[in-house]
Amino acid sequence: MPRSPTAFLSRIASALCLASFGATFVATQAWALDGGDDTARLLSFGGVCLNCELSGRKLPDAKFMGANFSGASMVGSDLHGAYFFGSDFAGTDFSHADLHGSVLFGSDFANSNFTDANLSGVRGHGSAFCSANLTGANFEGANLIGANFVKVNARDGQFASAVFFGASLSQGHFERASFRGANLVGADLNGSIFTGADFTGANFAHTDLAGADLAGARGLTQAQIDMACSTSTTRLPSGLTPKSCKLGMGVIMLHATAPIHGPPPPHYIVEMGGF
Repeated sequence: MPRSPTAFLSRIASALCLASFGATFVATQAWALDGGDDTARLLSFGGVCLNCELSGRKLPDAKFMGANFSGASMVGSDLHGAYFFGSDFAGTDFSHADLHGSVLFGSDFANSNFTDANLSGVRGHGSAFCSANLTGANFEGANLIGANFVKVNARDGQFASAVFFGASLSQGHFERASFRGANLVGADLNGSIFTGADFTGANFAHTDLAGADLAGARGLTQAQIDMACSTSTTRLPSGLTPKSCKLGMGVIMLHATAPIHGPPPPHYIVEMGGF
């Protein structure tokens, strides 16, 4: 039976996610080094610290390696440039925190609170934000290949120029969010609400729009919809016509414009064909 191109893209994205994570994460014995005072030195955290109180702390460039900080409070903390490798931050409160430029590979942020947090430029390959509160969060320029945003509340979120290659944004609330110039190639928007969201210049190549409510979205063109995969359950702005996808396998080539290992982070050019 032929497979949908969206499913194929998701598998490719997941494989890329694992490859990136495996190449970057080096397994070492986890440890914590924190005397309790804010400090400029590099901190590394491992082990378990459930419900930790770290609000307002200055932890730039900190490393969380396989750690479990679920339920922690990091309200307003400075975590810019931090590394979160395979760690559990489910239910953590990051509201108003600064995580810009951080690396979130393979970490779990399910049910966490990122209200008005700054996550601009983060690399979140394979990270999970299921049911998280992303109200007013800034993900501008973020690289979120294969990330999971199922059932999030991302009203007023900023996702301009973000990369959602093969990511899942299904069953969520994205009212008034900005996706200007975002890359949604192969992303799953199934069942989400985008009233007032801005998609000016966004890339919809083989984006799954089944059940998505885009009736009140802004900046959408017929050319974008023609690249996406719509169904009879897709709601579009007046004057736009849904287009179904052709079934079949495709070819995806990812060209990195920078070295994959080490800084600066890679940026991918996607070429598609054969669908």
